[in-house]
Amino acid sequence: MQYDVIIGFETHVELKTASKLFCSCAVTYGAPPNSQICPVCTGQPGALPVLNQRAVEYCIRAGLALNCKVNLASQFARKNYFYPDLPKGYQISQYETPFCENGYLNIFGDDGEPYAVGIKRIHLEEDAGKMIHASEHFDKSSYSLVDYNRSGVPLLEIVGDHERNPIRSVQEARNYLEKLRQILRYTEVSDCNIEKGQFRCDVNISLRSRGSKTFGNRAEIKNMSSIKFIMEALEYEVKRQTDILQSGGQVVQETRLFDEKKKITLPMRSKEDAPDYRYFPDPDLIEVELKPEFIEKIRNNLPVFPDERIRQLMETYQIPQDEAVVLTRDKGVADYFNEAARDCQDCRRLARYVVNDLLKLLHEASFTIDQVKITPSNLARLINLVSNGEITDNIGKIVLEEMFQSGTDPQTIVHQKDLKPIQDSATLETLLDKVLTQNLHAVELIKSGKSGSINFIIGKVMAETKGKANPQKLRELVEKKLIE
Repeated sequence: MQYDVIIGFETHVELKTASKLFCSCAVTYGAPPNSQICPVCTGQPGALPVLNQRAVEYCIRAGLALNCKVNLASQFARKNYFYPDLPKGYQISQYETPFCENGYLNIFGDDGEPYAVGIKRIHLEEDAGKMIHASEHFDKSSYSLVDYNRSGVPLLEIVGDHERNPIRSVQEARNYLEKLRQILRYTEVSDCNIEKGQFRCDVNISLRSRGSKTFGNRAEIKNMSSIKFIMEALEYEVKRQTDILQSGGQVVQETRLFDEKKKITLPMRSKEDAPDYRYFPDPDLIEVELKPEFIEKIRNNLPVFPDERIRQLMETYQIPQDEAVVLTRDKGVADYFNEAARDCQDCRRLARYVVNDLLKLLHEASFTIDQVKITPSNLARLINLVSNGEITDNIGKIVLEEMFQSGTDPQTIVHQKDLKPIQDSATLETLLDKVLTQNLHAVELIKSGKSGSINFIIGKVMAETKGKANPQKLRELVEKKLIE
C-alpha cells in the first residue's frame, strides 16, 4: 500500500459513580425514562452545578493508569451546540486545561513489537440525553422522544494523539481498544459495557503518502459502540480514501456515519473544529486545584496491571504465556486465580482448569466470575484431589461441573456421587481383559507396534468405569500384557 494510515480515537467512557457529575441524581442503567432527573441535569434556569469528587478521582485514576501527566489546576468549559438531547444548549466539558495530558498506552504493533500509542488528553465531561426516534421503535410516525436520564452522567473522554505515535493500522486499532478497555476495567472506574453504551468511540482516520509528514484530511465516524463495527468502518474508510486519492481526488474533511447493514460509511455533516463550539470557561464552576498528596494517594492505590500480572504468573507458577494472557484478561478472573493459588499444590494444573474448563462453563451460562458458586478455596481443593491421585482428571472435570451447578465442596460431591477412582489392580485387570476380548483387532495392532491403539483401549475401559479408572495405571497394564 502506498499510503500511511493514521487512526485516532476519541473514546467516551461512562464512569461507575453512584450519582451524576454535577447533581445528586442516581446513575442506574435501565431506569424508566426521565425518572432520574432534576433541575440541574435538565438545565432549568437558576440551577447550579456541584462537582462530583468521586468522578474527579476516577478521572485521575484513569490518567495515571494511562501514563498521563496530571495537571494540578484544571478548568471546566462550556461546549456550545444545540440538539434536543442537550437541554442547556451547551455541554459542560474541559478544553484548555484538562485533568490529564500527554500519556500513552502500550500495545503490540503489527510487527509484534511493543508500541506506545500516544494519548493527547483525558478530560471529564457530562453526557447528553438520549433520543428515541418513533419510526425506529414504535411505528412509522415521524416524531421523536427524549430521555434525560443519561444527561449529566460523568464521562471520560480519552483523546488519542495523531501527531505523536498514532495508530497505524486496523489491527492496531483493535489492539488499542481492547487494551484500553481492559486497563479501565482493571482500574474499576467503569464496567466499559459496550452494550450499555459505557464504552463508545468517535473514530478519526486519514491517509497520507508513505513517508510524508503532512497529514491528510480526516473523516470522523461518530457514535461507534461495537468493536466489530469499528473494524468494518475502518476497513471501508481505508479503501474509500485510497480510491479517492489514487484517482487524483481529495478527501473531504467531514463527519460520517456507519451503516451497519451495508457496511459502508455515509456523509453526515462537515467536520466541526473547536471554534464551532465557542468554548469558554463555565462561570458557574471555579477552577479545580488538586493537591500532590491527593494524586499520590490515588497512584498508591492503583492495581497491578495485566502486563505485570502476566510476568508474575509466568515467573511464580511457570504458567505458559498464552494461559497467563487468558487468566489476566479480566481482573476478576485474575484475582480469583490468585486466591485459589494460595491453597493449591499444582498451580499449573489450576491454570488449565480455569482456562479450559471454568471459563467455558462461565461462557455457556453467561456468568461473570463474581457470579460463580465455586469458591477459590474449593477449586484449590479439587485440584489437590486430582494432583494427589485421590481422583482422576476425568472425575475432576465431572466434579467441577457439579460444583459449578451447586457450589458444593469437591469431597462431598465425590462421596455423594460415588466417584472414588478404582484403585484395585485386580479389578482394573478384569475390566481390561473384558475390553481386550471385545476388541481383538486393536490388540493385534498394538502387538504389531502400532501403540496409538493403546489410547483406544484405555478409552473403552474409561467408558466402562465411567471415568473412575486411572489412565496411567491402565496404560501400564496394557503395555505389560501386550508389549513386554
